[in-house]
Parts: sequence; C-alpha cells; structure tokens
Amino acid sequence: MSKETGHMKIHYFQRYHEKENVATANTMLLLSRLYSYSSDKFFRFLRSEFFSDAFEPEIVFNLQEKSVDSIPDATITQESFKIVVETKMSDWFYLDQLKRHLKAFDDEKYKVMITLAPELMNPEKKKEFEEYLKEYNATQTHQVMHINTIFERIVDAIRDVIDDRDYEMQDVLDDYLNYCYKDKLIVVSDSWKRMRVQLAGTTFDFNLRENFYYDNIDRGFSAHDYLGLYKEKSVRAIGKINAIITAVSTETGLEYKVESGELTDERKQQIDRAIEDGKNYGYELDATRYFFVDKFYETDFKKITPRAPMGSRVFDLTQILETEKLPGTQEIAELLNDKTWS
Repeated sequence: MSKETGHMKIHYFQRYHEKENVATANTMLLLSRLYSYSSDKFFRFLRSEFFSDAFEPEIVFNLQEKSVDSIPDATITQESFKIVVETKMSDWFYLDQLKRHLKAFDDEKYKVMITLAPELMNPEKKKEFEEYLKEYNATQTHQVMHINTIFERIVDAIRDVIDDRDYEMQDVLDDYLNYCYKDKLIVVSDSWKRMRVQLAGTTFDFNLRENFYYDNIDRGFSAHDYLGLYKEKSVRAIGKINAIITAVSTETGLEYKVESGELTDERKQQIDRAIEDGKNYGYELDATRYFFVDKFYETDFKKITPRAPMGSRVFDLTQILETEKLPGTQEIAELLNDKTWS
C-alpha cells in the first residue's frame, strides 16, 4: 500500500462497525499482512507464540523419504492445520459457544482454538472449558489445543519476529497498535515498567536541555512511563514521563490537547521553542505530540547488533534490570550503563 505524501495517514485497519467484529477483522488483516509479507516470519510467529516446535505447517521438502513400500526420490508435503479464533471485548467467553466452535474442526493434524480478548480468561472458566476439552480430545485422533491470549501478546510476538528493516510491516504493526489503544483492546495498566526508545540524533541536545521529546502526531505509541533517547548505537538518556500533549497548527494558532499531565504556560513556551528549533533541521512541527519528562538522565544502554532500530522500541525495564520494583529514574539510568540489547 503506498503511503501518500503530506499529512494524509493511511490506516490499514478499520475503526468502525461492531467492535468485536472489527477487532477480529483487524487481527486477521494483521496476520494476513504478515503472511503475505513473509510466510517464513508468519510461521515463526505461530510457532513462537502459540505452538510448540512440533507444529510444522510449512511446506517441507524431503529427499528420498521412505514410504511404506518404496523410496520416492523426493516429496513435498504440507501438514493440514486449522486455527479457530473467538474474539471478545472482555473475558466474557461463553462455554457453550466454545464447545460449539469445536465442530469447526475436521480431521486436521494441527487444531488450535484461540480465545482472544483484552484480558485473560477468568481462571475458573478456563479450567472448566479445558476439562471439557480434555474429554473431547479423548475422542479425537488429533487433539485440539486451546490458547487463551490477549491482543498485546500478539503484538509482542509479531514484534519479536520482524526486524528493524521490515519497514512496511513495522508500519502495519504500528497502526494495529494504535487501533488497539483507541478501542481499549490493550490494557495500559503495566505502562509503569515500559521504556519506549526513540531515535533522537539531531534533536538530542535540545531534548536533553528541555526535558522533552516530540514526534509526529500520527505515529502510534504504546503506553509507557519512561522515554529513552537513542543516538550513535546506544540509549543515551532516560526520563520519566509526566505529561503528553499534542499541538496542532490551525488558522487561529496552536490547538493543544492534553493526553496526560497538564498544560502549563511553561510547557506552551517549550513547545514554541521546539517549533523554532525544528526549523533548523527543516522540521515543520504543525501536528506534533510532545512527551515531557521530569528530567532526562544520561545513560549508555548499548545496542550490540549493527544498524539503528527503526521507529521506536519498547522495553520492559523489570526484565532488563531483573527486578520486580523499579528504583528512581537516576538509578535506572546508572543500572542501564551495564546492560546491552540487540
């Protein structure tokens, strides 16, 4: 899909109709985009997130495979599989509906039922369905596997299989993420532990001095409490976000919208300074999102693989720092000096 120049943003994902149907349609669209982009990455995604390595839906090329009576020179096979998806806008899954869905399977070798919602299924309900499934599976040659998952996990799993150069797929994933936040399919309760890393080559010194960062208003972003600034192979600064404000140029001046925190005169002045500073690099900041932090602390969280990351990367700081409870931002910055990422 071609991107238009100027301010028109093409949304890959629709944002109307009944929410449940849209969520299913958009998730299927995301997966089909991944498949047409790279079938290899699509199958890697399936295996990583949902199936064990025993799952082999790819086409397999074998030389001299022994069959019952003879050894043909070569065979090309693909195992049959079927994935049934049931989407809900909460964990409100109905047992009898899930039982009926089992009729959708035939004699495929790999059978998976995915229950998908913004939150995980109630443990009691899950247990009840899985006990029923166990009895059902006892009557089947090939078992049905049940996977209960959330939209956010699908995004994470796809992010794991695509890399920085998959620009088109990164774009699609960005828009899907944006859609998920808009329709509240991703619960933002764990933003406290997330650091989003942004490229900040040219504006780095300005960002550091002003303690804020700006980005195109159209860019999707996930909820995160920390912002990291990347330049020259490393995350060089980290700050804790205390306000997110958008500013759009209109005929009567700037129109502000507060997404979190508050709009103060000081912040308006900072936005004015950013617009002026941006002109030095040929930036037209006429529809921009501003992320304000308490303070950017310098750090050196090195990327050990070649090439700069494309767009943004989100890290779970509790995983990187191996702690359940995060210390203050300054201490996080110090601890990151000893860590690396790829």
